[in-house]
Amino acid sequence: MEKRALLAAALSLAVLVLWSRFFAPPPRNPGQQIQQQQRMNEQRQAEEQPISKEEKPLYEKDLNAPEAQEAFPSEQNLTEQKIEVKTELYHAVFTTLGATAIKWDLNKYTDDFGKPIRLIRPASGVLPPMSIVINDTRADLPSKVIYSTDRNSVEFDGNNTQSLTFTYKDKSGLLIKKSFTFYFDSYRIDMAVTVKGAPSYQLAIGDGFGIPNINAAAMYTHVGPSLLQGTSREAFSLSDLDEGTLEFNQDVRWIAQEDKYFTAALKPESGRGAAQVWKNGEKLEIAYTVNDEDSKFTLYAGPKQYDMLKQVGLQDIVNFGFWSFIAHPLFWFLKLLYKVTGNYGVSIILISILTRIPFIPLMNKSQKSMKKMQELNPKLQELKQKYKNDSKKIQTETMKLYKEAGVNPVSGCLPMVLQIPVFFALYKVLLISIELRQAPFVAWLTDLSAPDTLFGHFPEAIPFLGGSALGILPIIMGATMFLQQKLTPNPSSGQQAAQMKMMKYLPIIFTFMFFNLSSGLVLYWTVGNILGIIQQLFTNRKAVPASAEAQ
Repeated sequence: MEKRALLAAALSLAVLVLWSRFFAPPPRNPGQQIQQQQRMNEQRQAEEQPISKEEKPLYEKDLNAPEAQEAFPSEQNLTEQKIEVKTELYHAVFTTLGATAIKWDLNKYTDDFGKPIRLIRPASGVLPPMSIVINDTRADLPSKVIYSTDRNSVEFDGNNTQSLTFTYKDKSGLLIKKSFTFYFDSYRIDMAVTVKGAPSYQLAIGDGFGIPNINAAAMYTHVGPSLLQGTSREAFSLSDLDEGTLEFNQDVRWIAQEDKYFTAALKPESGRGAAQVWKNGEKLEIAYTVNDEDSKFTLYAGPKQYDMLKQVGLQDIVNFGFWSFIAHPLFWFLKLLYKVTGNYGVSIILISILTRIPFIPLMNKSQKSMKKMQELNPKLQELKQKYKNDSKKIQTETMKLYKEAGVNPVSGCLPMVLQIPVFFALYKVLLISIELRQAPFVAWLTDLSAPDTLFGHFPEAIPFLGGSALGILPIIMGATMFLQQKLTPNPSSGQQAAQMKMMKYLPIIFTFMFFNLSSGLVLYWTVGNILGIIQQLFTNRKAVPASAEAQ
């Protein structure tokens, strides 16, 4: 039963890892990452260069021109202006063209190349962040006209809050007003929107806002729009939509664009609203549908840090999945240990030890039971030989023998079964918690959220493994698993040959599966193996053979 339970756990993990491997885009190799990062840096530099008048599209030209007035009639003649917003946590740049943001750099988070995380991807899509789309023939107008503004820059000067307001009004009676209130020490922004002279509109996050990771799709987590309707969290990918629109007509608590670690999210002050998700070429857009002239929202643009998100009612953006009721206390406990140790690697070791303690009595009982079952093998073989033509009699006599010896054949698998939910909950915690991002442990393990790459990567030509990480920690894990398997007694000599062969190769299979998992998770599993080896050695030394007890 212990062997079968371990085999079931292995197959469960294999499904999880292999699904991620084959149904998500493969991880980029370092060369591709460097090339893509260089292209992003070039795009950043190009963005920061002044736009020449010859290259400006119509709506960026001088609106005093007759053709501009004819295209977008406004009561004011304006030119584009950029407004900087600098807080303790981020540096944003807004433009009066569309009253949207064009830059959003996080001060306390950097990418793998040391550059500040930019939450707005260059040249990402049609709708800039926080765009308004009017539900009539003027749909694109709000993002293509120039607004007036009440500030040339936003400086805090010792104050914790500052505001910025954009206003557009044309001769037809259309009035659009966006007001932002920034907090110096928070990623939260209060947003008030007024639209008069239009039947209704969409307030869109923009497909390029909140998804900075160019390789996020290779990280086996959701990337793109999501929302919370009631208590149901929905996440969307391109395959979910054709050219149509998904309508959510009520009780939408928040909408977001997200990658593994970062997000941009909108939450109505009323607590709920209606939303739409639609496909725009190869992009997915998500927006609130607004029918009122005046509306208020909370905008959050920053890391998916649970405590920060909880302060603004967006904690469900951090999705621990099916085992969340176990993952949440594990996550809380992991952070508590970190406050004491100052090292997440040490905290993972401690959590591996502490989560194993409740199972020690069960494991001891299981190991003793397996030892007794091993000693019963000769008698079991005699029964099978004696009643070889009567399988029902074999089963009855076997259970009778177990009962006389005080052995429970199911007890061997119980500790493994109980630990599987803990493992999968911790897998999710270590996979998506931004606290583990770039968190060092020792020596070469400088990022517990990433695979161990001490030896680089497998050559691209190797099937299934091409480009995967190649590190020492998964090899240590496999070695400890092999040793633990060797020390564990076989409860029966009648195991099927195929099952025994599978068990024999499990350490190798696990090693290759763990190459691409986070080093934090591999560390947890390795420590568990070492503790299992110690416990098994102790049990083997203390166990008294049944024959000795009889004497």
